[in-house]
Amino acid sequence: MTETLHIVGGGMAGAEAAWQAAQAGIDVVIHEMRPKTGTFAHKSGDLAEMVCSNSFRSDDDEQNAVGLLHWEMRAAGSLIMEMADTHRLPAGGALAVDREAFSQGITNRLMNHPKIRREDTEITSLPEEGHWIFATGPLTSDALGQAIRAETGAEALAFFDAIAPIVHFDSIDLTKAWFQSRYDKGETEAERTAYLNCPMDRAQYEAFIDALLAAEKTAFHEGETAGYFDGCLPIEVMAERGRETLRHGPMKPVGLTNPHAPEVKSHAIVQLRRDNALGTLYNIVGFQTKMKYGAQTDVFRMIPGLENARFARLGGIHRNTFLNSPTLLDAELRLKSRPHIRFAGQITGVEGYVESSAMGLLAGRLSAATILGRALPAVPATTATGALVTHITGGAEAKTFQPMNVNFGLFPPVEGLKGGRRGRRDRYKGYTDRAKADWTGWLDAAG
Repeated sequence: MTETLHIVGGGMAGAEAAWQAAQAGIDVVIHEMRPKTGTFAHKSGDLAEMVCSNSFRSDDDEQNAVGLLHWEMRAAGSLIMEMADTHRLPAGGALAVDREAFSQGITNRLMNHPKIRREDTEITSLPEEGHWIFATGPLTSDALGQAIRAETGAEALAFFDAIAPIVHFDSIDLTKAWFQSRYDKGETEAERTAYLNCPMDRAQYEAFIDALLAAEKTAFHEGETAGYFDGCLPIEVMAERGRETLRHGPMKPVGLTNPHAPEVKSHAIVQLRRDNALGTLYNIVGFQTKMKYGAQTDVFRMIPGLENARFARLGGIHRNTFLNSPTLLDAELRLKSRPHIRFAGQITGVEGYVESSAMGLLAGRLSAATILGRALPAVPATTATGALVTHITGGAEAKTFQPMNVNFGLFPPVEGLKGGRRGRRDRYKGYTDRAKADWTGWLDAAG
C-alpha cells in the first residue's frame, strides 16, 4: 500500500497526474530532466511551464467541448484548473493565464505536498518493474524516444508545432490599436476589452501576405517532414493555402469596430492578448511561425500599431512526437507490452494544454487505484474526458492517427436532438448536460 508512483515529465500532464495520485495518498516521484537537460521551447525548470500560448481556450461549459473539459477537471479537483483560475487574465470568453505565475504556483504546490518529491534526472529507458507514468510531452528526449521505438516496434509519429511571438506592451502604438474583445464578449469591462486590435486595409493586408510568403523560413533537417497539426498551423503555411485564408482565420475582422475610425471597415485585424498579470507583455494571437528571426521582426512590424514593436520572444518551431496510441495503449492508457507503464499528455496524441492535463488527471487516478488494489469503472464516453481517451485508445483509425483536440464530434449522439446548424445550440447543451451528469456519476463511483 506504500508503493511509489514514478512520473516522468513535469509538464501539464505530469503535474496533474502527480497531484491526483498524491491526493489519493500515494507517494510520488516526479522525474524532470529540466533544467539540467533543456529543450528548444522551455525556458525554466518550473513544472507545468507553458511554452506556446497562454490560453486554455474557451471556458464555456455549455456550448464548447473544451469548456466542458474545464468543468470536468474542476469537478475532479484539478490542480491545473485551480491554478489557472487563480492566475486568470481577462481574455473575453477564453481562459488565459499569467504563464510565469501559473507555473510557479503549480511548482510550489507540488513541492510542498508531503507525498511528492522531485528528482532532476533524465530517464532514458523503459523500466522493467514498478508503477510508472510517462508524460514527456511533445519534446520527449532523443534517448527516451529511441527506447520507446525499440519497445513498440513502431516508429513514433511526428508533426511540427510552432510558437507565437510576444510583444512588449509599451512598444505598441495605441493611436492605431484599440482594446476590444470580438463582439464585445465578456461579463466584465476587463473581459470585453481583453484584446488589442491592429487594423489593416486591403493594401496593407496584401503587402503583408506578400512579405509573409517571401520571408526566409526555418529549414527542416534531413528526413523531417512538415506534418503540421491543423489547430496550430504557422501563419505562412496558412498563407500558402490561399491569400484569403488568414483573413478568415486569426486575422478575421468581424465583430470589431475601430474607435479611431468607426466608419471604416477593416479588411483584416491582428489581435494581441495579454500574456502576464502586469499587462507588460502581449502575445500575437494565432501567429505561430517558422520564419527566421530577422524576417519575423521585419514582417510583424508591417502590422499597423507594431511598427516599433519590441519582442520579448520571437516565434519558433519544434518537433512534436506522439505515439500511435490506438495500436499501443489499452483503455487505461497502459502500454500493452508493459502494463506497469502508462502514458499521459500530448505524447498520447491529444492536443492542447487542457486535453493533456485531462489525460494526466486520468492516468494519475488510474495508477493510484492500481497501487491501492482497486479497479475504477470505465470513464463514460459521453464525457469530454471519456470521449478523448476512447478516441486515442481505439476510436481513431490507427493508420491515419493524428493529434486531436476535444470536440463534440468525438461524443456519441444525443438521441432526439435536431442535427445541422440550426439545432447546434440545443445539441451542444444536450451534450454538456449529459456529460456533467455522467462525469459526476463516475466521480462518485470512482471515489
